[in-house]
Amino acid sequence: MHVIIDLCVVPLGVGVSVSPQIAACQRVIEASGLEHHMHAYGTNIEGPWDEVMAVVKRCHEVVHEMGAPRITTTIKLGTRTDREQSMADKVTSVENKLRSP
Repeated sequence: MHVIIDLCVVPLGVGVSVSPQIAACQRVIEASGLEHHMHAYGTNIEGPWDEVMAVVKRCHEVVHEMGAPRITTTIKLGTRTDREQSMADKVTSVENKLRSP
């Protein structure tokens, strides 16, 4: 099953700045080869369910290995069975409507 998720990983107990841990998680996502788009409060990832969830698990493992005693993660996800749709398709659909009067 194809899934699109919005992933927000927040390490706890590592101080105010969490950018080193987020960068490590981003490296995991990039290494996966899955389509993704980082934004200010997370990353959108799309692909087969098991591969995407494996990336989420690996992000947790890596951030814990960096010394974070706790992690809180928010995931929004969507699946479709009526047709194929990518992250880019979803954005393009809205952009096209914005151009219409």
